[in-house]
Amino acid sequence: MSKIRITKEFNFETGHALFGYDGKCRNVHGHSYKLAVTVIGEPISEPDNVKLGMVIDFGDLKKIVKEEIVGPFDHATVFNRNTPHLELAKELQIRGHKVILANYQPTSENMVIHFAEKIKNRLPKNIELYSLKLRETETAFAEWHSQDN
Repeated sequence: MSKIRITKEFNFETGHALFGYDGKCRNVHGHSYKLAVTVIGEPISEPDNVKLGMVIDFGDLKKIVKEEIVGPFDHATVFNRNTPHLELAKELQIRGHKVILANYQPTSENMVIHFAEKIKNRLPKNIELYSLKLRETETAFAEWHSQDN
């Protein structure tokens, strides 16, 4: 049977600051991120399977991405764990804000690598993560492709 790619898109709002950066993005700011998740696999061919003809149920893929990415990152502020913004991060947490202290500089490039690992770990064995496209703005995005990794 043929391998088929399917894609589901997600939206979330996240703030971040780039520690040590020499431009405006060193300041805390936010983006309306758009994440396209593409997986590849063979459509289910067992006639008695309720998901006959599907590579993966879009609802199942949605559940994985919502739990691993959208839920934690939506309306959160992401800081590099080594940032001098730790005092600010702690103050935000005390005031009830959602803060993520990442083990990486929270650029789109590093975020998409992190997202790929989280999603790959949750996919069924017969489904592979093919690619991710994380759009930070309408004109700027980072992509992760399995063939490159």
